[in-house]
Amino acid sequence: MTSVLTRLQRRLFKRVTLTRYAASADCFLTSYPKSGRTWFRYILSHYFASLSGFPGAVNLHNMFSIVPNFDLDPVRGIPGFREVVTGAVPKVWVSHLDYRASLFLRRPVIFMVRDPRDVVVSAFFHATRHKHRFEGTLEDFIVNREQGVPAMCRYLNGWARGMGQRRHHILSYEALSNDAVSETRKVLDFLGCRQDAAALAAAVEAGRFESMQDRERAEGIPAHDYDRSDTDSLRMRRGRAHGFHDYLDQGMIARVEQICAADLSRSAKRLVAATGFDL
Repeated sequence: MTSVLTRLQRRLFKRVTLTRYAASADCFLTSYPKSGRTWFRYILSHYFASLSGFPGAVNLHNMFSIVPNFDLDPVRGIPGFREVVTGAVPKVWVSHLDYRASLFLRRPVIFMVRDPRDVVVSAFFHATRHKHRFEGTLEDFIVNREQGVPAMCRYLNGWARGMGQRRHHILSYEALSNDAVSETRKVLDFLGCRQDAAALAAAVEAGRFESMQDRERAEGIPAHDYDRSDTDSLRMRRGRAHGFHDYLDQGMIARVEQICAADLSRSAKRLVAATGFDL
């Protein structure tokens, strides 16, 4: 009984604390995993660091102290947020959590979206090479209800519904790949953040895929233990839009499209249409 009460108390403390943090957020950056969040966080972190006089160079470890996860992790979460940047730049909390109105309150949202065919390939390698939490083929993974396309559809449906009730901005991986400066500028406009052309150009340059991949091989990601010599285990694995053709045959592509067509809500289909994936 004592252990049950302790778990309940911890859960309540976490919920109350996260709600308090949510109220302090200027904006949330949300996405389904493997949609480009690490890349865009890195760009934002460099830009915000430049505006605020953040001490030292930004890397894959301290970027969390500028644009933290929306959780209680002492390093990657809000407890590790550096108050030195407060007031100079927006407080942007980053999350992969499912939509819950009571948790995200009425705060604005930047929602990152990526072609589901690319996401499922990247998610497969993340689950098998990085996290080691799935055994099976890519074809098996596509239809898996807990980690594959059905799970992605549930996530997108929830957020598509939730964003209808709040101010939001849609950022696609594909548009960011095509013109990172222009797309980041749109996000800064949405945030009401001061713009500095030189700082923005430098942030985008720092976020070049090759540079980030080299950094990941050298530094790794905080709280993640994986084989950084294996390219397919990296967060910065390939950095390509529409690279799914290298991994999915026509039958698998058709299966992803069928599940999306059947499971995605009308508003979620509009979300993924921003990537060029038209159902």
